[in-house]
Amino acid sequence: MGDGTGTSAHAVVRQELACVLNSLGVGVFALDLHERIVWANTASLTLLSCSAGDVVGRGLRTLIYSGARQVVPPRATDEDTKVPIAPPGDWTWLVRGDGSPLEVRCFALPITSGPGNGIRLLAFDTAQEGPGPGPAGPSSSPVPRTLSEPDRLRLLADTTAQLISNIDVDDSLRKVVELLLPRFADWAVIDLITETGEVHRSLVLHAGSDGLTVREDLQGPMPPVPASSPMPLSKALRGVSSALAGPKTYAVPADSEVAVAQRKLFAATGIETAAIAPVKGPSEVLGAITLGRTAVEEPFAPADLDLLENIGRRIGIALENARHYQRQRQIAATMQRYLLPQLPRLAGVEMTVRYLPAPDASHVGGDWYDAFPLPNGDTALVVGDVVGHDLEAAAGMAQLRNMLRAYTWAQDDPPHHTVERLDQAMGHITDVSMATLVLARLETAPSGGRALTWTNAGHPPPLLLDPVGRTGFLGDGKGILLGACGDRPRPQGHVHLHPGSTILLYTDGLIESRRQPLDAGLQRLKDDAADLRHRQLDDLVDDLLVRSRPADNDDDVAVLAIRIPRNP
Repeated sequence: MGDGTGTSAHAVVRQELACVLNSLGVGVFALDLHERIVWANTASLTLLSCSAGDVVGRGLRTLIYSGARQVVPPRATDEDTKVPIAPPGDWTWLVRGDGSPLEVRCFALPITSGPGNGIRLLAFDTAQEGPGPGPAGPSSSPVPRTLSEPDRLRLLADTTAQLISNIDVDDSLRKVVELLLPRFADWAVIDLITETGEVHRSLVLHAGSDGLTVREDLQGPMPPVPASSPMPLSKALRGVSSALAGPKTYAVPADSEVAVAQRKLFAATGIETAAIAPVKGPSEVLGAITLGRTAVEEPFAPADLDLLENIGRRIGIALENARHYQRQRQIAATMQRYLLPQLPRLAGVEMTVRYLPAPDASHVGGDWYDAFPLPNGDTALVVGDVVGHDLEAAAGMAQLRNMLRAYTWAQDDPPHHTVERLDQAMGHITDVSMATLVLARLETAPSGGRALTWTNAGHPPPLLLDPVGRTGFLGDGKGILLGACGDRPRPQGHVHLHPGSTILLYTDGLIESRRQPLDAGLQRLKDDAADLRHRQLDDLVDDLLVRSRPADNDDDVAVLAIRIPRNP
C-alpha cells in the first residue's frame, strides 16, 4: 500500500490547482465524460449568481439558456494528445441563479489527457468587458433566434403552463411575453379588443441590455379596426391572418389610423422585422400579438410565424376563459348582493354582519347570512354555506335561503323541526346536494332578557362571549350536514344570553386553512375573540376578519354577530 506519500502529494497538487483556478477572473467548469459539472471555480459562481450546490452535478446543457446555441464542450481524445479548444469567441447564453440570461463566450482550456484522466475544463467570460475575438459585445451579438423543434415545443408548453396556472390575465400575459424576450425577439406588443369592441395597446415590452422594460408611453387606446384594410395589424385584429412586416410595410400612404399608429411604433422602437399574429379564442377574436427584432439581418421565418400563431391561440383561449369567469363572478356577486338582506332593527339588541367574497375570481361561493322577524316577535338568525365554489353554488344558496325563510315564517316550530323539514324537501325541489347551516331563534326569555335556541346542520359552532369574559363554542344542537340523511331527527341547543353577551355566527372561510387542522382555526378564533371582546361590535368583527382568517384561505366568508347590551 505504501506510506501514502504519493497520495498526499497529489492532494496538495489538486489543492494548489484549485487555488490557481479560483484566482482566475474567468469562470471555469470541470466536466466529466458525461458533460456533468464536477467542480466550479469562484468566478463562475459569481458570474452566475449561484452557489456550488446549484451547479455541481448538473449537466452542462441544463445551464444553456433555452433558445441559445448549445456549446460543444471539449471532447476527450486519445492519450498524449491535446484536447482541441472551442472556436475563439464561441458566444452563448447561460442561465443565472435567478433564471435570467447571461451572455458569455466559452472556450476550452487545453490539457493533456493522461491515463484515466476524464476531466475536461471549460472556461467562460462575459461580454461586459468589451469586444473579444468574435462578436463585439451584447449590442452586436444578439441572442440566437433559431429555435430547435424541441425548444419550440418547450416554449409552447411553458406558455401553456403560465396561462393555465394564473387567473390574473395581465400577470399571465406579462409572464408569457417574458418567455419570448430576449430568446425570440427584442420587442413584444399585445393589442387587446375589449368587450365593448375597443382596441387597447395593453403591453409594450422591450428587452434591452439592462433587462426588460415596460414602455408605458407606447401603451394606451388604439384607433378602431378598419373593416377592410389589408395591412398586417388590421388583418390580425380582425382574425383574418398573420403576417411578417417591417418599417417598409407601413411606409406607404396610411389607409387607416391603425396604420399610422403602427408606423409610429416602428419608428419609436427601431423594429426592423416583425411577426404579427391574431389572438383568437374559441369563439371570438381578442386582439393581436406582435414580436419585433431590431437587427435587419435577423428576419423572422415562416416557421416563426407558425409558432407565434400557436402562442396567440393559447393566449386567446386563456383570455376568453378569463372573461367567462369574470362574467360568472359578476353575475354571482350581483346575485349574492341582492340576496344578502337588510338587517331588522331590534330593540335592546346590537347586530352587525359582514360578507367577504373569495379572493379568487373563480371561487364564487354559496355562503350567506340572514336575519328576519317572525310573527310571534322572535327573530330568525341564519348563517349557511352551500357546498361548491361557482355560480351553481350561488344559485343553490338562493333556493335554500328562500325555502328556509318560507318554512321558518309559516310554521311556529322550533329550529330543529324547521331544518328537518328543509332537509327532507331539499333533494326534491332544489338543485342543492349538500349544505351546512345554523338556524337560530332569538327570543325574549320569560324571566326577562334574551335567549337563543338553535340547531346546527354540520356547520362550525356559534361562538359565545359571556359578560364575565369567558369565551366558548356552543356545541349543543350539533347534527349532520343537510343532504346527508334527510330522515334523521335533529338536536337543538338553548342558552340564556345575559346582558353583555355576544354571539358570533360565521362560515368556515373565517377559520379554515389548508396548512392546519380545523381545530387550530377554531382555537385561533376563540383566542382572538377573547382578546377583542371589549371592542365595539363592528370593530370586533372587522378585527376578527383580519386576525383570524387564514392567509391561505380562498373561500368567501359570512359573519353575523349580535350583542345584548349591558344597558339597553
